[in-house]
Amino acid sequence: MLILAGTPIGQVADASSRLGPALAGADVVAAEDTRRLGRLASDLGIEVKGRVVSFFEGNEEARTTELVGLLRSGFTVVLVTDAGMPSVSDPGYRLVAAAVDAGVDVSVIPGPSAVLTALAVSGLPVDRFAFEGFCPRKAGERAKVFGALAEDPRTLVFFESPHRTGDTLASMAEVFGPDRRAAVCRELTKTYEEVVRGPLSELVTWARTQEHGVRGEVTLVVAGADARPVQHDAASLAALVREAEATGLSRKDAIAQVVARTGARRNEVYEAAHS
Repeated sequence: MLILAGTPIGQVADASSRLGPALAGADVVAAEDTRRLGRLASDLGIEVKGRVVSFFEGNEEARTTELVGLLRSGFTVVLVTDAGMPSVSDPGYRLVAAAVDAGVDVSVIPGPSAVLTALAVSGLPVDRFAFEGFCPRKAGERAKVFGALAEDPRTLVFFESPHRTGDTLASMAEVFGPDRRAAVCRELTKTYEEVVRGPLSELVTWARTQEHGVRGEVTLVVAGADARPVQHDAASLAALVREAEATGLSRKDAIAQVVARTGARRNEVYEAAHS
């Protein structure tokens, strides 16, 4: 069996009571960082007696083949990443997919999640949300991604590195609008936990006035777009497509965005854009 084990995102006391016994009893523990696994085991007061192997982005593909072979031979493999749930913006997806294809049982030990923790504490709507992973590093790519999400009514959750947080918030304010509500959640569950809420324009100012820059692990939560009536005549549809293309989207993706935004038929938007 393959067991995906969630690990604490901050305080070790948040670990599931099942985590320690699973690590101690596994035949193999695949860890994103074997040194962190050692510290975690020490904090949990357990000894990992099985074989420990590294499992990170650089060796995930090769290691997956090896681990699936062990799983098919009857071994129990526990997969842990540095924090949170494996495969959620962390290594694990390839191994899970390969294990499923091989007919291996896959189970999970739930644990803390930065995505859900930030969402819950943000003060923003939680009935519908989308997790978008890490924001693109380059400004042009960020603008393109945010442009495709500009009219999404769901609350959006992103991971971001601290040194890019200010630039990312500025890009969000430009694309989503300065008044869009958001929350910056940093160091969740840790000693210096901080949640800053407000319009994107205010969060940009906050980030730029931090004496030593934004620090720690950052999760950004952004409110979804407000629903607004849109005219469906050909001229307005064509204008919306041009507006979407200006954010860096391809014609095809821009048309798809306008279809989702307006509810108009795809062929209607296509004809308007090409007329």
